[in-house]
Amino acid sequence: MNQALREALQRDERIFLMGEDVGAYGGCYAVSKGLMAEFGEDRIRDTPLSESGFTGFGIGAAAGGLRPIVELMTVNFSLLALDQIMNTAATIRHMSGGQFGVPLVIRMATGAGKQLAAQHSHSLEGWYAHIPGLRILAPATLEDARGMLWTALQEPDPVLIFENVMLYNRSGPLDTGAGAVDIDRAAIRRPGRDLTLLTYGGSLFKTLEAAEALSTEGIEAEVIDLRVLRPLDEATIMASVGRTRRAVVVDEGWRAGSLSAEIAARIGEQVFWRMDAPVGRVCTAEVPIPYPRHLEDAAIPQVPRILEAARATLGKG
Repeated sequence: MNQALREALQRDERIFLMGEDVGAYGGCYAVSKGLMAEFGEDRIRDTPLSESGFTGFGIGAAAGGLRPIVELMTVNFSLLALDQIMNTAATIRHMSGGQFGVPLVIRMATGAGKQLAAQHSHSLEGWYAHIPGLRILAPATLEDARGMLWTALQEPDPVLIFENVMLYNRSGPLDTGAGAVDIDRAAIRRPGRDLTLLTYGGSLFKTLEAAEALSTEGIEAEVIDLRVLRPLDEATIMASVGRTRRAVVVDEGWRAGSLSAEIAARIGEQVFWRMDAPVGRVCTAEVPIPYPRHLEDAAIPQVPRILEAARATLGKG
C-alpha cells in the first residue's frame, strides 16, 4: 500500500492523502510512513479527529477537480462519516442527473485478529456494499493491494477500499509484471471441481489453507477471491458454483443480513436447479468482537470451521 500511494502521488499532482496520523506519525499501520517527508504537508495532510469533517472535505475537493485519498483509521470510525459517504458522495451522480461525480477514494482498515477490541475490529464492508453509488474493494494479495489503488483513482465515482488489518504485515515477492488491477472481476485463486469456496480479504489465506487440507482428503475445492464486493462479479460466481454444484461462503462479517446472505440468495436465484446442496456459510459470531485472544479467535472464521462447513456441504460432516 505504501508503494501504491507513493506511485500515485508521483503520477498525478492532483492526488493527496489525508487522515488521522497519516503524516508525521506515518499512519497507525505505517502505511504512509515516509510520505510526508517526500511529498510535503500539502499532499500528506494530518487531520483532526473528525471523520465527518475531513471526509466532507475530501468530497468537496474531489468535486472541485482534485483526486483525494481519505484514510479512515478503522472501519468502526467510518460510521462517524456515514452521512457524508452515503448521503453525499454516493448520491451526487444520481441527484445531479449524471452531471457531477465524486472521484474520491476512501481507504480504511477492517477486520479482527490484533486484539483491538469491539470498537476497532469489525468487518462492516458488507454494510457499504449495500449502498448504490459506491464501489467496494477488498484486496487480499500484494498485487491487488498495490494495483487496485491506481485503478480506483481513475474512477469517476467514489471507491471504498477495505484493508484487512491481518494482511498489513504479510510479505512476499511482488510479481514483476504487476500493474493496475481490474476492479470489476473476481479472481479464481485455486481451481477445483468438488465445491466452490467464496471469500475475500483477510479470510482468503485461511480459505486457501482449508482447500489445501481438503485436497489431502481427495476433495478439490475451487477458491474464489471476490475482491470486488460491489458490484459483485456474478458471472464468475455462477460459472463456478454451477459447475461444482456446491458452495460455501466465508465472510468475516456477521451472519445476519450479511454479504454472505446476499451471495447465497443470488446463487439460489440463478443456479438453484444445478445445486446439489444448500449454500454453506462461515461467518463471525453474533457478538461484538471480544478483546481476549482466545475469544477473538473463536469469534471470527478459522480454518477448522471452514473445513467443517465444506465437509457438511459435501455430506461428509
